[in-house]
Amino acid sequence: MVKNELVGVWKLVASEFRRSDGSTVYPYGSGAIGMLIYDENGHMSAQIMNPDRPLFVSGNMRKGTPEEIKAAFDGYTAYFGNYKVDQQESTVTHRISGSHFPNWVGQDQKRIFEISGNRLTLKTPPIPAGNSMVIGIFIWEREVSGDDHHNE
Repeated sequence: MVKNELVGVWKLVASEFRRSDGSTVYPYGSGAIGMLIYDENGHMSAQIMNPDRPLFVSGNMRKGTPEEIKAAFDGYTAYFGNYKVDQQESTVTHRISGSHFPNWVGQDQKRIFEISGNRLTLKTPPIPAGNSMVIGIFIWEREVSGDDHHNE
């Protein structure tokens, strides 16, 4: 059963957005990091970030400049909720309970998935972006118990 194959902790190894014109963009930077968690009870959590976001000069998360706040927000995506797998369509739907982006709360985020060994690839449906469409592609690797969590 596919749902059981999703259960676990996944580490982001690559992410990109492919435009309909064939170009590729990296909104989280080329070295994006992230974590995706699916549990056996249908709960999930996802976080993706650009590790090169600038620090706030003030050192205080409530006192960033507008530019610092924009860079922090634009370089980070986080949400949690429940998930449902449709094996026939090879999709997983994330039902958002909480998100960094308020408009996603209560919404569904559908992803096309492919599992190959310890790799999980999630693709977004086409998303309007200006005058073109983009597809987000996220490649995750299953985190093995005992991985070095402190080498960051």
